[in-house]
Amino acid sequence: MRSEEDVFYEAILTRDYRFDGKFFAGSVTTWIYCRPICPAKPKRQNVRFFNTAIEAEKAGYRPCLRCRPESAPSSPAWLGKSDTVKRGLNILLGPDFYEYDEDAFAHTLGVSSRHLRRLFQEEVGRTPKMIADTNRLDFARKLITETNLPFTKIAFASGFSSIRRFNDSIKKRFTKPPSALRKSKNKQYKEGSGITLELSYRPPFLWDDHLRFYRAHQIRGVEEVSEHSYSRTFRRYGTVGYLDISQVPDKPALSVTIIAEDMKCLYPLTQNLRLMFDLNTDPLLIANTFQYSKPLNNMVKRSPGLRLSRFWDPFEGAVYTILGQLVSLAQARKMIGRLVENYGETIINPMTGEDTKLFPTPKLLSNAKINEIGTTKIRAKAINDLSEKVLDGSIIFDSARDNNMLRKTLLSIKGVGPWTADYIALRALGEPDVFPAQDLILKRSLGEYPDIKLEDSAPYRSYLAAHLWHEHSQNNLNKEAAK
Repeated sequence: MRSEEDVFYEAILTRDYRFDGKFFAGSVTTWIYCRPICPAKPKRQNVRFFNTAIEAEKAGYRPCLRCRPESAPSSPAWLGKSDTVKRGLNILLGPDFYEYDEDAFAHTLGVSSRHLRRLFQEEVGRTPKMIADTNRLDFARKLITETNLPFTKIAFASGFSSIRRFNDSIKKRFTKPPSALRKSKNKQYKEGSGITLELSYRPPFLWDDHLRFYRAHQIRGVEEVSEHSYSRTFRRYGTVGYLDISQVPDKPALSVTIIAEDMKCLYPLTQNLRLMFDLNTDPLLIANTFQYSKPLNNMVKRSPGLRLSRFWDPFEGAVYTILGQLVSLAQARKMIGRLVENYGETIINPMTGEDTKLFPTPKLLSNAKINEIGTTKIRAKAINDLSEKVLDGSIIFDSARDNNMLRKTLLSIKGVGPWTADYIALRALGEPDVFPAQDLILKRSLGEYPDIKLEDSAPYRSYLAAHLWHEHSQNNLNKEAAK
């Protein structure tokens, strides 16, 4: 029988993108470790395999300058065993992490910094500070390799306080100075111009379904969804900006162009986009979980690579969800458009130079007369109350949140029921194991497929819901086409 390492070596030989980020291969002759998609093909006897990049570097291997292991999708092997480590990794690898402070980080997780270091060493093999430093360096290298940003801007965008420390850290980690990592001479960066980065994922990947979701939930004046791309203006991470994201042809990656006043937004922004488009998910893992049911297995085969699309911003998604209760998507789109028109700040789109809108802030919506946009008084008051709770800290949407407490707080708002709380968890926060059981489409679908069992779909019940919604949508499209 073939061993797991034999399978890994075959993946290296075929450069199978489905294994990207799930393991790394180190060469004992060069002491360099690579992604399975690297063009290099070392001899079998010279290869050592590692579940994570951390393991490879702990064993003394250096990251490959050709395939750039820091660009691989996140691996399930990163998950810790304890809830504290899992929450900690979510923060360190998510958009809410930027400038690391050991004591503040430990306080967020409710433990001492010493205890947290011990937990991370036992479960992950590195302390939170080591992971934070690695994140900075990996992102810095990505900016050096893929953009024409000056090194000074890259240093500060990556969280370094000085260019000297940046240069020393890069050289120590990659054995070369920043100038040697920039392979091509790009055009000189122009202040205020955009930069373009690639965000990798594991295939298969159903890009068209993402666009279908965002087109159906498009916020007029803020978002644009074309045939092939998604774009929007934003105020987040301490800056105002614009982004446009599309699929890279013939490569498992998305291309995102970003224009922002403050480039410090780049790291949290790209991490947020990875969550928004569910780029770190392993589709094969979910497909294997759903093999217990023949109808569900067939759905996966009809829609391979279906991901969990989520709203750009949790607060924005929560407001949209409340407005969309018991009304059609078309009605919800109209109301959210009126909300933006009435309360959204007007800015100049940095890409087109035309007037555009920003989504209203919690402060603006806490006292807004929202029933004037056509919704009920109860839903309008629910949005007022939601905004107040976000402002006073009763509701926190960041990676350190306690999901059970958040659900309880949401349900305490008059006008927010179980369906709304579940949908917010699924589409605004990207929770992988939530099933809005009161959803009419999902109820009907489960009635049609009695052998689909919710408990057997854990811990991916959110993806079960996504497949059932997608199947319903496709059936409606087929019926329309047949008329």
